[in-house]
Amino acid sequence: MSNPFHTERHVTNNDLMRNFIIGFSDGLTVPFALTAGLSSLGSSRLVVLAGLAELFSGAISMGLSSFLAASTDAAQYAVEMAREKKEIETAPLEEENEIYEIFAEYGIGRGHAFMVVERLKEDPEMWVKLTEPNRAGAWIEGLVMGLSYLLGNTSQNHSSILNPLTNATATGGLLPMIPYFAFKSTNDALFTSIGITVVILIIFGYSKSAVVGNTKRDSFLSACYTLLVGVTAAGTSYGIVRGLDSVNPVRA
Repeated sequence: MSNPFHTERHVTNNDLMRNFIIGFSDGLTVPFALTAGLSSLGSSRLVVLAGLAELFSGAISMGLSSFLAASTDAAQYAVEMAREKKEIETAPLEEENEIYEIFAEYGIGRGHAFMVVERLKEDPEMWVKLTEPNRAGAWIEGLVMGLSYLLGNTSQNHSSILNPLTNATATGGLLPMIPYFAFKSTNDALFTSIGITVVILIIFGYSKSAVVGNTKRDSFLSACYTLLVGVTAAGTSYGIVRGLDSVNPVRA
């Protein structure tokens, strides 16, 4: 028997989801590729120092970039909103026709849309208010981007839709570097780092697809694609650094 009170879970904040995925993906892949490349130099200390420097500078850079982008969007929306309010005051008939045209795109004729338009005319604020510019959104988006790059974990207060991801992946960009703290041999640390990161890439790739409602097949393909990107980046970095070092050896 079907449940008459069936509820569906939807992604309610696409911007936070986007920032989390970009931040975590880069925060895991970039340090992994960097540490893999530097491990060819044979110095765990160099790997750790360079990895930490990249991790923190990357988190700050991506967080600030996200903040600036969100701030610009909010400012642009505020300007557009003010312009629409002015047009409603100076050219109400044209604005009313625009509303009818919007409804017409969805197959709703003037007769059916009339009551809605009349209600909107009584409240000009609602006329132009699709969503209020989120003044707090800029710094929240920047914080989510920066923290997901650094730690791969965001506050559960931001969006409950992120919880499966944060539960599955807890330490993001720090994970590839942990073995270099534990092992003196860079080779041992490298292979351990590869093993850990491969598992996390698969989990993350699958989770980020499954959490938005994709099929198991699509989620599996997402996991494979995420793994391929991470491994390709690390392999390329390792090969380039090793090649450069063979031409002009550098030792810490």
